[in-house]
Amino acid sequence: MSVKEKFELKMGAATREAFGKALVELGREDSNVVVCDADLSKSTFTHLFGKEFPKRFFSCGIAEADMISIGAGLASSGKIAFVASFSAFVLNKGFEQLRVNVAYAQVPLRVVGTHSGISIGEDGPSQMSVEDISLACSLAGFTVLSPADEVATFALVKAAAYHPGPVFIRAGRLKVPVIYTAGQKFEIGKANTLIEGKDLTFITTGLLVAESIRAAEILEAEGISAGVIDIHTIKPLDKAAIAAAARSTGCLVVAEEHFTDSGLGVKVAQAVCETHPCIMEFHGIGNYYAESGTPEDLLTKYKMTAKDLAVTARKALARKK
Repeated sequence: MSVKEKFELKMGAATREAFGKALVELGREDSNVVVCDADLSKSTFTHLFGKEFPKRFFSCGIAEADMISIGAGLASSGKIAFVASFSAFVLNKGFEQLRVNVAYAQVPLRVVGTHSGISIGEDGPSQMSVEDISLACSLAGFTVLSPADEVATFALVKAAAYHPGPVFIRAGRLKVPVIYTAGQKFEIGKANTLIEGKDLTFITTGLLVAESIRAAEILEAEGISAGVIDIHTIKPLDKAAIAAAARSTGCLVVAEEHFTDSGLGVKVAQAVCETHPCIMEFHGIGNYYAESGTPEDLLTKYKMTAKDLAVTARKALARKK
């Protein structure tokens, strides 16, 4: 079966919207679920939960540090607490509280950052979080999730609700293609191999999973067999899946909408060094901040498209040969 036959990639909902819908279902199933937001509920889609469960929804104003402390207190008292804001705000403004009140004490708070990456568009670099994976992974004991579509987000938010210890979930603003079929099972800490490749493997996460599948289709037309692995859990990393891909193809391309010098690629490189060293290339955001512009223009300018990923793949294959 060709890549095109296996994946239709029809457009679905944004992962932030799937997060909001998952919260509502969790709220219906468990009265212990509570949600805090930093005056961005319509953007993070937590307003869906607030509308149905107003007594369990707490608007904390434009004060992410306070929101995290409040959420940590609720989680410490036995509530299944979620806090949400833009990734750039919840991590940058609330890092000390995340470190001391959540990570140090290992409080099971669920932290959700929406509008991650450069794909938020016209809001500009002050609100583009291109270091959130790095910051979240640096927090001791945190589990870090980065779902690729609405199905993955819905499933992983529900799984995170009952996962031991603190969790960060990375979500985006844009509507994204649907990769998974409804009811797909996800296991925190275990990557999903979407395509088995013979020549190289894309190790990818979030928005770039769909683009990696499209890149695999481009390469397939050239006679190149490219695999795709969705790293929906960045921490703890599925080292076994990465090692298997390194052994089978001997060539990896890590693709992410994040700084390349501190994100998924760094963790994958560490895993490869520990398990099975091979040729690697890293595709993401360089050591700079993006501009303001439409999401489409930004993703094109900063080379976050399937065509760009195919170029990096060919570079990796040239090194392999």
